Amino acid sequence: MSEINYTVVTEFILLGLTDRPELQPILFVIFLMIYLITICGNVSMITLIRTDPKLQTPMYFFLSHLSFVDLCYSTNVTPQMLVHFLSQRKTISFVGCLIQFYFFIALVVIDYYILTVMAYDRYVAICNPLLYSSKMSRNICISLVTIPYVYGFFNSLIQTILMLRLSFCGPNEINHFYCADPPLMVLSCSDTYIKETAMFIAAGSNLICSLTIILISYMFIFIAILRIRSNEGRRKAFSTCASHLTAVTVFYGTLFCMYLRPPSETSVEQGKIVAVFFIFVSPMLNPLIYSLRNKDVKDAVKRIIKSKLMIK
Repeated sequence: MSEINYTVVTEFILLGLTDRPELQPILFVIFLMIYLITICGNVSMITLIRTDPKLQTPMYFFLSHLSFVDLCYSTNVTPQMLVHFLSQRKTISFVGCLIQFYFFIALVVIDYYILTVMAYDRYVAICNPLLYSSKMSRNICISLVTIPYVYGFFNSLIQTILMLRLSFCGPNEINHFYCADPPLMVLSCSDTYIKETAMFIAAGSNLICSLTIILISYMFIFIAILRIRSNEGRRKAFSTCASHLTAVTVFYGTLFCMYLRPPSETSVEQGKIVAVFFIFVSPMLNPLIYSLRNKDVKDAVKRIIKSKLMIK
């Protein structure tokens, strides 16, 4: 039998958000500002939590890892996107595309379960306050953070191996600003059924599993809050959950829109808009959400400012 002569794709062209050249400099400035705010916000949050003695609690330990992961998956996409805004040739190598794909999937899954762990932490703090110190000991907190990292990178490895099994023989234009599942599968010249099924199973099960744990945790939290007799006690208990609930709503809302749809040209176009909120807006907002709505963080910032002024 004669072999079919395929041209193997060695690089991809990222079409980005728009093909209008007059918008490229404007978008560069906008996304550069968003990225700088994201870096400053998340690095400041991590530094504040690690240096302030009053923030050495499980809740803020998990929050520092959330900030770290947000910073990583934004950095995984943004620098190359900014370069492409000002470049004529918007290419990424096949290997570079798979590396970006691998880390993106891993970091997103880690984000799922860190948010889940944070919900569990709030459940223990509000529903079992007397057992909080034993149930959320340092070793347990380290384990609860380590498991999402291990599982996230393992899950991503499987998805990347399945992507490697696909053949890409042209065209090589990815209708997106980073290497993502749906636009890559649209370009494949081989059967994508197994990869598409695996994507839906992995994305759906991770979303549903993590979100179910969060919802069950908050169901018990709300029941416990309603049993508190004083209005001040209820307000204080709910305020410790408000920031996390806001972050969960933004994160999971965009994820459901982005992944739980079959890959097609239309879904890819819509997915680009959703991905902007997920990759850029959410990591930028999280430090603001936790700093503006959290009394402990605001007090820590005031203490640092006061100490700096006293030194001067």
